[in-house]
Amino acid sequence: MPTTTPSPTYAPPPPAGLSLSVGPVEAGLGHRASVLTLTNLDTVPRKVTGYPDLKLLAGDGAPLDVHVEHGTSYFARDLGPQNLTVQPGGKVVAVLAWSATVTTGDKRTGAAISVVPAPGEPAQNQLLDTDLGTTDTVTVSSWATEVGA
Repeated sequence: MPTTTPSPTYAPPPPAGLSLSVGPVEAGLGHRASVLTLTNLDTVPRKVTGYPDLKLLAGDGAPLDVHVEHGTSYFARDLGPQNLTVQPGGKVVAVLAWSATVTTGDKRTGAAISVVPAPGEPAQNQLLDTDLGTTDTVTVSSWATEVGA
């Protein structure tokens, strides 16, 4: 009997709280990026601070050993950690970026990301193909009201 590798579980957005969505992968000169968006589905304002707490996941759902840096990338300027209040129906964004550079060694790819929207909240998993080349590093900007602003 053949064995199968379980795939990561991806739940629908929560009916309330902060809901994560992931934009398409944009590419330019060997760089890649995706915009992460948190939408407040509650009826009360929610606090969001600092940077997304994220992990890249392999196709089987296991975390990849990837270094996550905070800061400016090829695609987005980082404003540094901020304390934001997200009104009901409001959104905040962050940009996850990486390089697809291949030097020596095996290429790495991710199939998804896992993001904790705010401390104490459960992680939300979303599909996201990441062709990391051999860099094993991603850069994420802080949560902001708009990309690079």
